[in-house]
Parts: sequence; C-alpha cells; structure tokens
Amino acid sequence: MRVLVTGGAGFIGSAVVRHLVSDKGYDVLNVDKLTYAGSLTSLRPVENNPLYRFMKADICDGRAMAEAFESFRPTRVMHLAAESHVDRSITGARDFVETNVLGTLTMLESARAYWQRLDGAEKAAFRFLHVSTDEVYGSLGEDGLFEEATPYDPSSPYSASKAASDHLAKAWERTYGLPVVVSNCSNNYGPYHFPEKLIPLMIISALEGKSLPVYGNGANVRDWLFVEDHARALDLIAERGRPGQTYNVGGRNERRNIEVVKRICSLMDEFRPAGKPHERLITYVQDRPGHDARYAIDATKLETELGWKALENFDTGIEKTVRWYLENEWWWAPLRDNYDGTRLGLVAAQ
Repeated sequence: MRVLVTGGAGFIGSAVVRHLVSDKGYDVLNVDKLTYAGSLTSLRPVENNPLYRFMKADICDGRAMAEAFESFRPTRVMHLAAESHVDRSITGARDFVETNVLGTLTMLESARAYWQRLDGAEKAAFRFLHVSTDEVYGSLGEDGLFEEATPYDPSSPYSASKAASDHLAKAWERTYGLPVVVSNCSNNYGPYHFPEKLIPLMIISALEGKSLPVYGNGANVRDWLFVEDHARALDLIAERGRPGQTYNVGGRNERRNIEVVKRICSLMDEFRPAGKPHERLITYVQDRPGHDARYAIDATKLETELGWKALENFDTGIEKTVRWYLENEWWWAPLRDNYDGTRLGLVAAQ
C-alpha cells in the first residue's frame, strides 16, 4: 500500500502519517510546502523509518505534483494540505483561496491524469480522499447536528475556501469518474498542534503566566475530536469509503469554549500548582467577526457503515494533550518564533 499524503507536516497530516507508517506499515510519501504551521519535527517518530519519505513541494505546482504521482505511484491519496486558521483567513483570504481551492484543483487534475493511465486492478483500487471541515456547514442553533446532507453555508473566508474545494472534489467524481471520497470533521485537538489554535494556545499561555483570551462571552460551542481518533477514521474512509460519498467525523464531545479553557486551567492547577489558580488569567476579548455559534457532527454514517468509534472522550483526550505540551517544550518552543501568541484576525473599524 502506497499512500501520498499532502500536508503531512501539519497537525492532522502528521498524525495520519505517523499512523500509516507506524501502525499500518504503509509506504508513505509526505508532500508538504512547509509553511509556518508545518514542522518536520512532528514526524520525528517516523523520520528514519524506511517506509517514510518526504517531498517539499507546493500543491499548486502542477509539474511537481505530476512528478510525485509518477515517481511514487500511490494506491491512495489523502489530501490534507490546507490553510486552516479562521483568524488568518479574515485578514489574508488570498492565501486560503490559492492553497485550498487552486491547490485542490491541481491535486485533482494530477490525480486524474495518473489514474487514467492505470490498468485493471490498480485503477479499480485507487482512491482520492479529500479531507475537509464541518465549518463548511455554517452555524447550528442550540439543537441539531451536521449531517452529510446538511446544506453548505460557510461564514468565513477559510470555510468558504474549503466549501469550494469540497465542491470541486465531488464534481471530479461525478464528471470524470475519479474515485473521490470526502470527509468533514469537527474541531481536532491533541499533540503537535500549532500554538495559534485555542487549546495549545491556552496551555502554553497558562504555562507562561500570560492572559488567556476568550472570544466574546465564551459561549460558542465546538465538537472536539482527538487527532489520533481522526487519523484512524481517515485511514478507514480511504480504505472502505464509497466513491462519491461524504463521511462526517466527530467526537460527540460538545463543549462551550469557556468550558474548554476552564478545564485546561484546572488541569494546569493540578500539574503546575505553582501558578494556580490559572483561571485568574482568563480575559474576555472582542469576538471574532462572523463567529459561528455552534458546531456538532453526526458521525452515525461513519460509525455504522464503516465501524469507526472514537477511543477518547474529551476528558481523557484533554488530559493527554495538556500532559504532552508540558512534557514536550522541545517541540513547541521553537514555533514561538513563527507565532508569539498575539491576537490574529481583527478587522479594522470602517
């Protein structure tokens, strides 16, 4: 089994690569541009494994992608490369459109050209998994869950760019017959998460005694998914998912943002009592423009059709995550050169 993973130096992508190489014994080619959020140190557990190889390249570069396909000859593609931070998309939307939309177009066309030249069993076995987000569905009220048939209603430049890429992926399956499967996931958390995102930012800021900024009143709800559970789900979807189908991946762990931050504070009080009470560091700041109120995934189709089940609940996963950041400063400390924790995504008043 040869799997080409795009964005394999990122948060979710590196978890996928580690799983495929270490747990499944697959040959993996990691294609990554190594932007600010990509770090090859996230692949340290597999970097010397003969099953793993790395290619530094931009998914928008059609010539490089064609070379990757022809030289590696993948059985599957797991396309995770994307600009992913909502706050950055608010003030820098072009990068999101170029990478998420045009990059996905390049990947689909490169895959189609390669797939069309395959013969017999190889052609039948090929799969292209396009990995996306629940943010394409927009915002939920107090009730209900996102299902695979939920209409798209993106709110941010990030989610709009991912929605566009989803539509391209599905169109390439319908128009050209390329065996594409799409997944949409809830918010991920866990080890090796770039510290601009909520959970790692709160852990590191609490460790450093800095303020813990919570947007608005902290009532926005997210459905949290431990990244290693997500990696297992993506491997399963790539293996057994039906072309043309969408599979939602969620942890069934809804929490208000303020509850997440307070839980981190309580764990920090336990693990680093010298700084307690860490809740004193919480501050409420101007809300994010277009901030969706609630996300929640219905993962029934994935659970019943493919037999996946999350192994971590939020309490076990967040404790593992906090412990990991406290024990692995070697990984996140150098990344502070790329991001120092300052607020991103504010729009100037008109």
